[in-house]
Amino acid sequence: MTNRPVRVGIIGCGGMARHHLRNMLVQQDTTEIAAICEPSPANYDAAAALFTQAGLKPPPNELDLVRFLSANRNRLDAVLIVTPHAYHHDQTKQCLDAGLDVLLEKPMVMTAAEARSLIETRDRTGRLLVVAFQGSLSPQVRTASNMLRSGELGSILNINAQVWQNWNSLTGGTWRQEPSLAGGGFLFDTGAHMLNTVADLAGEEFSEVAAWMDNRSRPVDILGAVMARLQSGALVTMNACGDTIPSCNSDIRVYCTKGIIRTGVWGEMLEVQRDGRKRLRKHVVPASLGVWEQFLAVREGRIENPSPPEVGLRMARLWDAIKASAAQNGATVHCN
Repeated sequence: MTNRPVRVGIIGCGGMARHHLRNMLVQQDTTEIAAICEPSPANYDAAAALFTQAGLKPPPNELDLVRFLSANRNRLDAVLIVTPHAYHHDQTKQCLDAGLDVLLEKPMVMTAAEARSLIETRDRTGRLLVVAFQGSLSPQVRTASNMLRSGELGSILNINAQVWQNWNSLTGGTWRQEPSLAGGGFLFDTGAHMLNTVADLAGEEFSEVAAWMDNRSRPVDILGAVMARLQSGALVTMNACGDTIPSCNSDIRVYCTKGIIRTGVWGEMLEVQRDGRKRLRKHVVPASLGVWEQFLAVREGRIENPSPPEVGLRMARLWDAIKASAAQNGATVHCN
């Protein structure tokens, strides 16, 4: 790696992309945002305003991805893809084939078959693919996962997780409630962070899954409840409420034979209660500027990739089992 800033292209400039941009624009010593691909003039204008506020000239916009890659592939190092879920597979494959490293917004893909396809493309091209799960990329969840893998807290007995948001009112009338574009509702969107972080902390595959989802007269799921068993026999419960009062929060508890961990689906905190202590105590870890900073650390070889496409495959398998069970009114689905 050279010392020059990484030249990155942004594919998609919706609300989540602009969230990432705010963090990226304060990292000008490491990051040069050189090009944008956004078909919506309104989204591009909103993104351009962030550059102006930061004292920077907005990069040029190309509406079509094929033309974007043709014009920019030789002057970019990487891309950040933040587009509707249904586009993730094809867009990522095109970018990897163009020789670019990719940071891909969650959920990685719509199906396990698409996940396997991106793993094959990653292996064939030798490029880097990181899935932008804030949880797996956070120092808090990485620290918690390492604690659990080391055995210092004993064996996992139960994991309980919940995430809630007024998602229904926020996303009504948008692509996030169109099944063909979104692939699911609250549990596959905001709730995807919960599914991924729980699986990350568990550190093993699921053996059985039972799930229920309620669309509340919408075209996609708004409420969801999942009960599962890990291959080790540990029990898991996950609850997703996407139609509550204005809020967005989460809580994950991991109960072990020698301690308890509390964190969140985005890794927003880390607390630990060890055997002999009366309460959870904050566990301090290094601060992070977000997923882009972690992507750069992976790209530079400073850390191993904690969120590779294998994570996306794990998530896709779990989501497939949840959908299959919910379609049978909570019948237990045995995972292969």
